[in-house]
Parts: sequence; structure tokens; C-alpha cells
Amino acid sequence: MNQIPKRSIEIDFFRGFALIAIALDHIPSSVLSHGMLHTFAYCDSAEVFVFVSGYVAAASWLAIAAKKGADAANRRFWRRGREIYAAYLCAAALMLLSGAAAVALRVDSPLVANSGFLRFMTHPFAMLGNIAVFRDQPYLAGVLPLYVILVLALPVVMPLAWRAPDVALLGSFGIWLGGCWLVRYLPAVPGSNWPFNPFAWQAMFMLGLLCRLYPVSEAFQVSRLGRTLTLLACALVIMFAFMRLFVEIEPQPGYMKQNLASLRIVSFGAVAWLAVQAVRLGWIGWLARRLPGVVTVGQQGLVCFVGGALASNTIDTLLRATHVSAFLPARLAGDLLAIGALLMLAGGAKRLKEIRPHVALT
Repeated sequence: MNQIPKRSIEIDFFRGFALIAIALDHIPSSVLSHGMLHTFAYCDSAEVFVFVSGYVAAASWLAIAAKKGADAANRRFWRRGREIYAAYLCAAALMLLSGAAAVALRVDSPLVANSGFLRFMTHPFAMLGNIAVFRDQPYLAGVLPLYVILVLALPVVMPLAWRAPDVALLGSFGIWLGGCWLVRYLPAVPGSNWPFNPFAWQAMFMLGLLCRLYPVSEAFQVSRLGRTLTLLACALVIMFAFMRLFVEIEPQPGYMKQNLASLRIVSFGAVAWLAVQAVRLGWIGWLARRLPGVVTVGQQGLVCFVGGALASNTIDTLLRATHVSAFLPARLAGDLLAIGALLMLAGGAKRLKEIRPHVALT
């Protein structure tokens, strides 16, 4: 087995930044979201979150297995699956409540339709049952069913990835290739679909997992081939940024994100390789030590995802209800409020876990 992993401040920083970006990206009037990954790349914070989640899951499994054995690690991830499922139900309930608040305030917002609240008012018990079995996934809660599946599969995936990484990688991308066809067999109410096709997005999770098990050595990164890859990544990032900023300025079709289009994988790969170089040079560690709040958000990933979704909806509703969503100072204040809410939530969750040390594996 690989050496016992230590928690990486850089990984926590990346996950924290992704969670903050996700919250901002779901505030339609956000100012800061225009500087996020989706503006200049064909991927966004979702790829970062899922990739890093795979990395963190592998690191956590290895840490538990090294101390207590593989069976204990497997049991912990089965419990983790239940925890994420509970978080999904909580997020779904909060999305419905957000829709109810928008209706009560008579806010003209896409949230009213996206939250599913109007459908809930018509068929409440049927919708609750559909939510419970993932057939109906309310707005912003849709990534959590994907995460439930990935975490529950980890006890099977980890031994394979550890002993035969080539088989695991080829198998993962084989499933990804068939994802567009397989997605039709997922349970879904008529007229809806899974916002994150698990047959496709498992490939991003697997990449993160394998990068933890078999990290790229620093010697390779500074080798001739490694430097060539860095130049290629720079060229791709610049080309994609030009395309996104000046040519294809319209949002990508939803199916490209749902099924993790190959263009998104290539775009993320280029950004990720440059991020690895920034880590190697110490830039990310330097930044993380000066922004410990972002690191804490990354360490409290699940609670901050749910809290960020609620913050996004609440701030958007308030901006619309007060008719200030067109004013730059108010929009920027909404961004700062969302970031502040996540930082406070993460800090509170961290203190709670320090009081209750048996709560682990964020």
C-alpha cells in the first residue's frame, strides 16, 4: 500500500475555492462569478469538486485502512454514503423551502420553477417519494446523488484501483463512453433527468482517486516531457480562454455538462496540470496559508455544499425582492455575504467537530 497519506492543505484549498465558486456561480447576478473557471474554460468548479472529492476519498480510505484495516475503511465509507444521503434530503428540503419563500415574496425568479416547489404543491407525497429514490432531484441538490453512488462504490473500486490501475482507468472510461446511452436507464420522473450522469462523472472521480494512489512525481514534472506537457497545457488554456471570451460566449448546452463531454475533460486536464505546477512551486501552499478560511471551507465540504446552496438561493431571492439585483454595489455585497456565510459555517462546523472528535471524514 502507498505511504500513509497526510492531509494536504493545497487539496483543501482547492476544494474550498471550488465550493465558494459553486455558491457564487448559482447567484445569477453575481459579480465575482465572472472571474471563475467557467468564464474562460470549457469546465467549471463542478469538475474541480468531483476530482478533488475522488482524491480526498482515496486519501481518507488509505488513512483508515492503514490504522484499522480495509474492512474498517469500507464500513466508514458505507456510513459516509448514508451521511451524504441525509445531506441530500436536507438540501432537497431547503431547495423546496427556498422556492416557497420566493413564491411568498412574489419574486420573479427562475428559482420558483427550478426548485420544484410548484410541483410539490400539486403532488407533495409523490414528489417526496421521488426525491427519496433520486427520481426527482431538486435544484442544486443534484450532485449529491452522484456523490452517494461514488462513495458507496469506493470499497469495490479502491482494491481494483490499487492493484490494477490500468484496468480501473480503462474500465472507468469505458463506462464514460457508454454514459450517454446508459443514462436513459436511470430512474427519473417524466420530463426530468439527472443533472450529473453518474456513468459519465465517475470518470472524473476516478481520475482524482488514481492521482492520489499514483501521484505524478516531481522528477517527471520537471523532465523534458513534463515541461512539454506544461507548455501544451498553457497553449490549451490560452486557446480555450480566447474561445470562451471572444467566440463561444453563450453557455454550453446542458447535456455537455450532464454527460461530462470530452471537451470539458480536456479543458479541466489542462487547468489541472497547471495547478499541479503551481503546487510544486509552492504558490498554492503560500496562498492557502494566507487564506485559512478557504482551507476550512474545503475541510468541511459536505456541510458547506449544502449551506452554499441555501446561501445562493437566499441571496438571489433577497436581491430580487428588494429590486437591487441590477445595481453593482448590491450585487457585490451579495457575493461578499455568500462568501462570509460559507466562512462562518465552515468555522462553526470545525469547532463542533473539535468538540465531537468522533465526527470525521469530511
